[in-house]
Amino acid sequence: MTAASALPSPEQICPAPGLLRIFGDARFHADGELLALAFGSDGNLWSVEDPGILRHWDKTGRQLEYRFLSDLETLWSFSKDARFLASASDDLSLWETATGRLLRVIAQPSWVTAIAFRGDSTLVATGHDDGIVRLWEGGSGRLVRELANHDRAISALAFSPEGGRLAGASEDKSISIWATETDQLLGSLKGHTDRIQALAWDPKGERLVSGGWDTTARVWDTATFEPLILLNAHATQLTALDFSPNGQLLACSDSLETIFIWDFTTYRIRKRLQGARGQISCLAFAPDGRYVASGGSERVIYCADLEQGEPGRTGSHSSIDLSGFRRSGTGMALSPDGTRVATASDATLVVWDTLTGQSLLQFEGEASFDSLAFSPDGHWLAGGGADASIRLWEAANGQLRTHFQDTENPQPVSSLAFSPGSAILASASAVGTEVLLWNVAGGVPELLIPDALDGCTIESLAFHPQGNLLAVGGIDWLATGGSNGAVSIWNLSERCETATFEGGVTCLVFHPTGHWLAAAALDKSICIWDLKGRRLTAELVGHQETVTSVAYSPDGRWLASGGDDRILCLWDTATGKLAARAELNTQIKSLTFSPSARHLYTGNSNRTCYQFEVERLVAQGV
Repeated sequence: MTAASALPSPEQICPAPGLLRIFGDARFHADGELLALAFGSDGNLWSVEDPGILRHWDKTGRQLEYRFLSDLETLWSFSKDARFLASASDDLSLWETATGRLLRVIAQPSWVTAIAFRGDSTLVATGHDDGIVRLWEGGSGRLVRELANHDRAISALAFSPEGGRLAGASEDKSISIWATETDQLLGSLKGHTDRIQALAWDPKGERLVSGGWDTTARVWDTATFEPLILLNAHATQLTALDFSPNGQLLACSDSLETIFIWDFTTYRIRKRLQGARGQISCLAFAPDGRYVASGGSERVIYCADLEQGEPGRTGSHSSIDLSGFRRSGTGMALSPDGTRVATASDATLVVWDTLTGQSLLQFEGEASFDSLAFSPDGHWLAGGGADASIRLWEAANGQLRTHFQDTENPQPVSSLAFSPGSAILASASAVGTEVLLWNVAGGVPELLIPDALDGCTIESLAFHPQGNLLAVGGIDWLATGGSNGAVSIWNLSERCETATFEGGVTCLVFHPTGHWLAAAALDKSICIWDLKGRRLTAELVGHQETVTSVAYSPDGRWLASGGDDRILCLWDTATGKLAARAELNTQIKSLTFSPSARHLYTGNSNRTCYQFEVERLVAQGV
C-alpha cells in the first residue's frame, strides 16, 4: 500500500485503445471529493467520490474498476464489510458494491441527513432533518420502526457491534441511544458544545466515541451513559472517526488535515499522521489493523502504515490555493519539438522525456501550478500558480530566470499563452476579468486589458497563428438569462476588440490556418467559429458532460476534445464527424498534439498525463 510498490502498466491503469505511456502516478487518485471509504475482506479498498463514482483499488493503489452510480445523492455509506453501499438524499438507495447493481430504492418521508448499516447489513438506519431516525429492512425495504427524541436534524448515526443498539447525534448537540428491537430510549449523552460530526462504537460495544466541532472526541460509557474522558488534543473541528478491528486504536481526523491515532487502552496519542492538503472526511481501517486509509477534498487516498508511522505516498498532493480558488487535475504543456512534456500537480512541476517516460527535471513551488506553457521557440517554460505569480524557467536546464507578478491585483494565474514569436506572454485568472500581456525579455507588463469579457471571468486564452489577435474566452457565473459568457477577439496592434461571440466557454484553440476558432461550450458541445465571416459554422455534439479541453492537430486534420465525462473524442475537421471515441478512467482537463500529430496527450484529473497513438485511436473508431 505504499508508493514503493512497482507501478502498474498503462493497460492495467486504463485499458483505452492507443494508450502508450503514463506520466505521473495515478495510484489512489480520484477525480472528485472522496465521500466514503471501506476495506473489503480481501484487504482491497473501495471508495465513493462526488458525483457518485464507485472505485475499487488493490493494495498497491492500482484502480481495478470504476462505475458511475448516481449523482442525485448527497450521502454515501458502506456496510462494515464493504459488501453493500447506501446513498441518500430524498430517497434511500441500496447498492451491491461488487457489481454496482442498484438493489432497491426506498422513498423517504423527509430529507436524509445521516446513514448507517447494522453490522450484518440487514438493517439500515436513516437520520432525517425532522429529527427522526428510521430503521429499514435492507432486503424488503420495509420500514421497521421510527426512533424519536430530537426536534433538530440528525448529524451522525452508528450501530453497536452486536446490532442491538443505535446511537444518533442531533444538531441539538446531544446523542441518543436506542434499543433497535424495541425502540426504547436507553439513554442520552450531553456535553458537546458544537455540532457532532461522527460517532463510533468500540468493537466490544462498551464505549462510544463522539467527534465534534468543539475540538473534542468524547468517550462515553454506554452502560452508565456517563463521560469517561475527553480526547482534546485536536487543533480544530473533528471530521471523521474509526476504530481498528481489535479496538486498540482509534483514528480521529481534524480540520487541520491531521489524523490522530489514539491508543484506546491508555487514551494516549500513539501517532500523528500529516501530509494531506484538504479536509479529511472519511477514515477506514484495513481488516488487519495495520493500515488506515483517509480521503476527502484533496481527491487523493492516503494509506498510512501504522507499523512504520508514515502515510503511504500515492502521488503528488492536490492544491489548496491561497485565494480560495482551486483547479483540479493536471496542468500540461508539450515542448515545440515534442520531446518533453511538462505536468503540474499541486506545487510540483515535472518535465518528462516523451520517448522514455523518464523524469528529466522537477521543480517545487510554494503554491500550486494551475497553468503551464512552453514558448514556441522552445526556450522558456512558464508556470502560473495560486500565489498569483508566473515563473519562467529555461526549458533546457530548468534554471529559474524570472518571476512575474501583478502586485496591484494579485489573483491565481489559471491561463497562460505565448505569442507565436515567444516575445509576449498573456496571463489571466478564472476568478478575474483582466488579461495581462507581459514582455518576456523585460519581465514587465506591456498591456493590460482590464475587462476583457465584459464582466466574465476568464477560462482560456489563445493567440492567433499570426500573433496579432488574442482570443479570450470565459463565463458569466452570475448570468440569470441570455448569454452565460462570451469569446472576445482582441487586436493587439490596434489595442481594441474586433469581434465577440456569445456563449460561455471553458477552452479555446485556433485552427493552424487561423481561419477557425474552436471553443468548448458550456452546453457540452464544441463550437467552430469562422473568424472572417464572424459566424458559427459548426457545432460538434457528442459529450455527455462539460467539455474541458480542445486541441487541433498541427496539420489541421483532427480536432480533439475531452471532458468531465471521461470521454476523449477525435473529430475529422473536413467533415465535422466523430472519427474516434475512447472512454478513460479519469476526467480530461487538457489536451495537446505532438508536432507530427502522431501522438495526443491528455492532462487528467487523477494527476497524470496519458500519451495516445492517434492512428490506433482512429483505427478503434467510434
